[in-house]
Amino acid sequence: MKRRTVARALGLMPLGTLWSARGFAQPAWPSRPIKLIVGFPPGGGIDFTARAIQPGLEAALGQPVVIEYKPGAGGVLAATELTRTAPDGYTLLVANTGPFSIAPYLQARQPYDPLEQFTYIGQIAEAGYIAATRADHPAKDLKGFIDWARANAGKANFASGGIGASTHLNGELLNAVAGLDLLHVPYKGSAPAVQDLIGGQTHLLIDAGTVLLPQVKGGRLKALAVTGPRRDPNLPDVATVREQGLGAMEAVGYQGLVGPAGMPREIVERLSATLAQVLSQAEVKARFAGAGSDVQPRGPAEFAAYVKGEATKWSNVIRTRKIRLE
Repeated sequence: MKRRTVARALGLMPLGTLWSARGFAQPAWPSRPIKLIVGFPPGGGIDFTARAIQPGLEAALGQPVVIEYKPGAGGVLAATELTRTAPDGYTLLVANTGPFSIAPYLQARQPYDPLEQFTYIGQIAEAGYIAATRADHPAKDLKGFIDWARANAGKANFASGGIGASTHLNGELLNAVAGLDLLHVPYKGSAPAVQDLIGGQTHLLIDAGTVLLPQVKGGRLKALAVTGPRRDPNLPDVATVREQGLGAMEAVGYQGLVGPAGMPREIVERLSATLAQVLSQAEVKARFAGAGSDVQPRGPAEFAAYVKGEATKWSNVIRTRKIRLE
């Protein structure tokens, strides 16, 4: 009793409390499987990214990394759910341009604040988009498609992976730059959008190489342009939008790893270092390159700043085009 009184007088904690406070009573992180959320259906570009980093993360962290699909609202559903998750490092999300730099600015009342309600762990990759149409479409390039769309005003459309997705804004950017009025046809993810594009139900999709390259190489789709600053090595004969006189359409998409706001610094640092290690592996770089993406291992602060810059860019497009979700 006297010892406890002395401890209180000195402002010290009882031994049991001290033991718990220092974390000795808690297992070291990670001590169980980690959930990696993908906010889109299987088969899309974000799914590709998750699967590309999954084996390396598992090997380095010594725990299973379980991919969980939660598609809906162009990735917003999954991002919203993440904001309600405990920041213990066991639930992460593959972030991308749509739900982090576009969708929140389409509504008067934001579903979440992408700059405040998440912990940024690291960027994974970035790449220009590919503008593609069905293989038998008469247009040979994007300028030709624009001419065709003007001749088919009221009928021509573009597909997207969902309202507020980067595929949606790329289509709207084309409308703005070319003075078109293409009808927007949203899908629940890129995979079903690609299938209807191949089938001819839609006329254009501007999406990541991870989604479109296999279809272009397989002859089921035709690439009309790439939106990055340089040609895609996988499509050396396909001109950039700038080369086609459409420089205002230049854009790249990004993917990265985030968690809920308030994650412990030591977990963030370990995850960031582990992610950078995985991305430095030659086989991982080759896998992304084969899909038209460049590995871009930005750290937490740099990644957060990059997302902020992209949000400024796309929110300007949203405001200029007066795009709003009801």
